[in-house]
Formats: sequence, C-alpha cells, structure tokens
Amino acid sequence: MDSLIHGFHKMTVDERRQIIREFSGLSSEDMEAMDYRMDISTAGNMIENVYTIMDYPVGIATNFKINDKEYLIPMSLEEPSVIAACSNAARYARPGGFTAYSTNSYMRGEIELYNVPDPDYAAINILKNKENILKMANTRSKTLSGMNAGAKSIDLHFVNNELIINIIIDVADAMGANIINTMLEYVSGYIEELTGGQANLRIMSNLTTERITYAYAKFDGKMLGEETVDRIIRANEFAKNDIYRATTHNKGIMNGIDAVLLATMNDFRAQEANSHAYASMGGYGPLTEYRKDIDGNLIGSIKIPIAVGTVGGATKTSRKAMLAMKIMGIHGSGEFSNILGSVGLAQNFAALRALAAEGIQSGHMKLHARNIAIAAGATGEMVEKVAGEMISTGSISYTAAVDIIKKFRDE
Repeated sequence: MDSLIHGFHKMTVDERRQIIREFSGLSSEDMEAMDYRMDISTAGNMIENVYTIMDYPVGIATNFKINDKEYLIPMSLEEPSVIAACSNAARYARPGGFTAYSTNSYMRGEIELYNVPDPDYAAINILKNKENILKMANTRSKTLSGMNAGAKSIDLHFVNNELIINIIIDVADAMGANIINTMLEYVSGYIEELTGGQANLRIMSNLTTERITYAYAKFDGKMLGEETVDRIIRANEFAKNDIYRATTHNKGIMNGIDAVLLATMNDFRAQEANSHAYASMGGYGPLTEYRKDIDGNLIGSIKIPIAVGTVGGATKTSRKAMLAMKIMGIHGSGEFSNILGSVGLAQNFAALRALAAEGIQSGHMKLHARNIAIAAGATGEMVEKVAGEMISTGSISYTAAVDIIKKFRDE
C-alpha cells in the first residue's frame, strides 16, 4: 500500500485509523491499543514518585518512501505544524524517496583510570592483554556473544594525567546502555591489576561516532522553483558560518527525530546529546548539506550519529509505543535509524523551505491560533471559526480568543 495519501489531514480520526490499519496490517488488539491508557501502577514501576500520567498527542507523517519501502511514521510532540511539514517534505522527495544507510551498532564504553604509576607501561600492558579483557567482557552477555556481537576492540587515550580505556562494543539491535555498563564494571578490576591504577567512572558514552546514519533525497526542483532551491542552499551556508543559526537549524532536525523517538518511547535526550556533540566536533555546524544537481533539483543529505534499540527498553512497557513500532514495520535498529535520519532530513528541508519561500510563521500561526482557541474553551466547529477570525484580524492571543468565543455564543 502506498504511503502517499491525499487529504489525510482532512479525514476523521476513525478514517485515519482505518487507513493505518490497512497499511500496517493491524489486528483488533492493535486497534484497541490506540485508546489504551497506561495505568498508574505501571507508571509507578517505570519512574519514581509518580502522581499522574502526561498526555501527548500522536500523529502520523505520511508520504515517506525510504530505501524503496513505504512508511507511515508515528510522531508525538506538542508543537504544531511539524507533522504537516514533515509529510509535505516527504512528498517533495517522491518518487525516488529517501535513500538511507546506517553503519554498524558499535558503542563506546569508557573506564577512567587515575593514580596510574606509569601511564605508558599501563597502556602497553592493557593492549598486550586486550584479548583477555574482551573475553572477560563478553562473558557478561551470552546473547550478544551468540550473535557474534559484544566487545570487539579497545582503544586508549590520555586526559591530563588519567588513562581512558575505550571498549568498543557491538550491541546489535539494543540501545546498549545496561550491557555496556555491566561489562565495564566487570573488567575494571582486572584492568586495575594490569595498570596499578584506580578505576573511577565506568560508563557508556552517548557520543556514537561509530554508529552513523546517512540519508539522502532529491527534492523536485520544478515543484520548488529555482529561487527557492537557491535560497535553501544559501540558508544552509548561513548555518555553516553562524553558530546561532546552526543551533536553530539543528533544532529543526531534532523536531522530527525526537517526535518519532517519543512516540516509540526511546531515549530522545541521549539522541539530543549525541547529535549536538557530533555537530560540535569540528566547530558547531549544521548536520545537513544541500546542493543543486544539473537538472535544477535540490539534493539534500544528512550525516548524524543515531543509537536506538528495537529490543528491550521502555518501548516494551507501553502498548502505544509497541504499536508505533508495528505501524512502521521495523525489523532492526538499522532500519529504525534509517527512518530517523530520513525524518530529520525531511524536517530540516521543510523548515528551510518555509523560511526561504514564505516565512516560518505563515503555516505555524494557523495551528497556533487553533491551539489558542482550544485553550480559551472553543470546541468542535467553533475552533476553526475562532482561529480564522483571530488570523483575519491579526490578533492571536488568549484574550482575543475568549472575546471571540463570547461573541459567537451571544449571537
């Protein structure tokens, strides 16, 4: 089934659900999960001091084709216009869609050694005993070892007078935090014996320079227009040379990525840290690149570190998160990373196009006006009426919405 769905935003919720069901082959039990609410006891087992459960809307980004596979992509966030913009960007990238590739699932765990009597000797001794260290680490996970994953290599560097041991671990389809930290703690005693030093921190790193996702798309130059193509390229150059612009540029990328991570209950905070640290490695800059091809099309690409899991984690505690994964039809962390990279590129393109072609406020303020109307007490058809009048008068505020609602009710 094609993800290019015309008029999806105009459909009722029930109509949208039916399309999602047909597209993803959902069962009756899956459909029931759409209305499932986590009970307070489950929430209490997830975090501390629970007193209530937060409500976040979840929408669907349409039109995505990634590596020749059609996707409907669940996104959860509070910000208006993001999902609409992302869907529209995916439409501009058709018929070819997005091409994405993710490298291996290698993560770094760090052991910080201090009070090392002879750092150079210690480094040599660790490397001499590298195979023993890796074998010890791999005894902590029979699952990874059975998959030919697990601890793979060791590298070293010095920070001031401390020796930092990095163990590179293939975590397969997991996020990897728990098993990495378990391995580090297990081998740290042996490393202390080898070096005569003392282990302080033993912790995974959220900067995943060995776990990179690349995504690419060709956006139709005829649909965009030559001037818009040139302005988008110029805007990206602006981000390369201005840290204030680069920060907002990358925030737009994360609007999309975080929303998918939130819908699937993956750790978006880790991904935020990962992305921005990576963007800083050569001096803070944009994670995307744009150029024009010989036919006038806009070629967009993104290179971004992404570390996500499709096994374990909080996803399994939420029926809605598991449903989101099923809607996307994900079969492994590499595919999930490809989706996230493509969404990040789409979201960035959408923001740059809006800025270059029409100004960001045009579409955003329409949805903002609707949210203000709802907050002021408008319901049903009145939401659109109140929002429309605020936009036409140029006065979009809570007070204006209250006054308009009162006027309509008095008529």
